[in-house]
Amino acid sequence: MDLTVRPGERVAVVGASGAGKSTLLAVANGGVPPSAGAVEVLGRDPASLRGRALRRLRARVGTVHQSLELAGPLRVVHDVNAGRLGAWSAARAAWSLVRPQGVPEVLAALDRVGLADRVFDRTDTLSGGQRQRVAVARVLVQRPDLVLADEPASALDPLLADRVLGLLAETAGRGGALVAALHDPALALRHCDRVVGLSGGRVVLDAPAAALSVPDLAAFYGTPA
Repeated sequence: MDLTVRPGERVAVVGASGAGKSTLLAVANGGVPPSAGAVEVLGRDPASLRGRALRRLRARVGTVHQSLELAGPLRVVHDVNAGRLGAWSAARAAWSLVRPQGVPEVLAALDRVGLADRVFDRTDTLSGGQRQRVAVARVLVQRPDLVLADEPASALDPLLADRVLGLLAETAGRGGALVAALHDPALALRHCDRVVGLSGGRVVLDAPAAALSVPDLAAFYGTPA
């Protein structure tokens, strides 16, 4: 695979299950080292970094994982604040578990995803769709330069899915970039300006969203429009 994402782009990564979408995002956020070739993220090679340098890079990359990566026994405020751990000292992060820091910013992010009233609830008491929105709020408070989102709206109804993709695109719209793995062709075309299609770990489609239609992508997935 040879793929470049430029600053300001909103890229939808599409393809059938097993095409390589999640692996691509995991390589981009440094979670999976490439078996060959090189990866450059925000001008740095994640595989070459250690310690503070790696933490600084990760603080600039916000990820919505397909598995969400939330701590269920913690309160929502703590899971949202996890988006800022890369920018906080260890002391502040530890103290925040006792007395939550930056609560107004957390409330503002949760309000944007419709969950401000659950800020002090335990995360594991929420529904799957609500937990997905907590993961999005975590990226909103992080304010990263690059957003990587793996099926960020899979558990949401159409109205909430549109809101969440709009928020992620807005977060990446300050000169950063959004790369989102999506299964919904209409969602991809509404919120992204470029579509990259994968099959068998290879790029087989790379086109402006304006040049594609929902039936085009449905045919790519091999499903009816």
